[in-house]
Amino acid sequence: MGAGSVGGYVGGCLQQAGTEVHFVGRPRTLAGWAEHGLRLTDQDGRDQSLPPALLQLHEAVPAGLRPDLVLLTVKCGATRQAASELAATLPPGTPVLSLQNGMGNTESGRAVAPGLCWMAGMVPYNVASLGPGHLHRGTGGTLAAQDNPALRQWVPIFAKAGLPLVLHPDLAPVQWGKLLLNLNNPVNALSGLPLRAELMDRGYRQVFAALQREALGALAAAGIQPAQVAAVAPGAMPRLLALPNWIFLRLAARLLRIDAHARSSMADDLSLGRTTEIDALSGEVVRLARAQGRDAPLNQRIQTLIEAWPGNPHPLSSAELKERLGLG
Repeated sequence: MGAGSVGGYVGGCLQQAGTEVHFVGRPRTLAGWAEHGLRLTDQDGRDQSLPPALLQLHEAVPAGLRPDLVLLTVKCGATRQAASELAATLPPGTPVLSLQNGMGNTESGRAVAPGLCWMAGMVPYNVASLGPGHLHRGTGGTLAAQDNPALRQWVPIFAKAGLPLVLHPDLAPVQWGKLLLNLNNPVNALSGLPLRAELMDRGYRQVFAALQREALGALAAAGIQPAQVAAVAPGAMPRLLALPNWIFLRLAARLLRIDAHARSSMADDLSLGRTTEIDALSGEVVRLARAQGRDAPLNQRIQTLIEAWPGNPHPLSSAELKERLGLG
């Protein structure tokens, strides 16, 4: 549900491994898939194709569909609308796994559709659309979800599809760990660069590190310990990012295992004129800080920059971005 880059990649891998998959998405996206099919590639050498005739594409949830599992991959701001559409069509108890950014999607969905079985998930990797129907995973990591009996039967199915899935008793620390990494999304979007090229620029890394430090302070005040999602522990990441290039390149080899195609979904949204998920990322940090009687001015300022982009769409150098955020 909300088949775009992530939904198309995960769903396509599952179908390639033998699972029946229905894709519900935007007409513009589905039109490209209907013409070209799906090509699934990744940094590890996967290169598989599903021809158009094998894809079951829908612009709305089909009446009478009774799925064993719904993968929700809409943008955070569309969660409530998607939940309403699912509730109007699917039987009570249908499992819905949120593979979305941010923290509160399952709660938003459950508030609208309490009869469905809502479960939180986390996608660690970047998936880029390299052309109509060509989806490429450019970074690594393992899918995560909260442990639920409805998901346990799916673990070997996801593994067969090359999508290892780990279940956690409490997913919130994992989600916060991923959110800390996603604070690079606005930096990447404003840079106009691919992810790897952006991370090779110390100035952009310093901005990313400052956003993380601010978020880590809010998390500590709230008594929340984020889980390690990347190759580096959350507390050590800002120090690593701020190092000079000659040291960073030596110590961050695993972190930089990103191919040249990878970019943030926020960069794609800005380039296509779509609403971004900045409020579910930096906005979430601002709200957490305020709940603890603190401020998060850097995250608030970068949210303002992203929201103002449509009025003046041009990339910012790392020096310009640091100046806009008030960083020395």
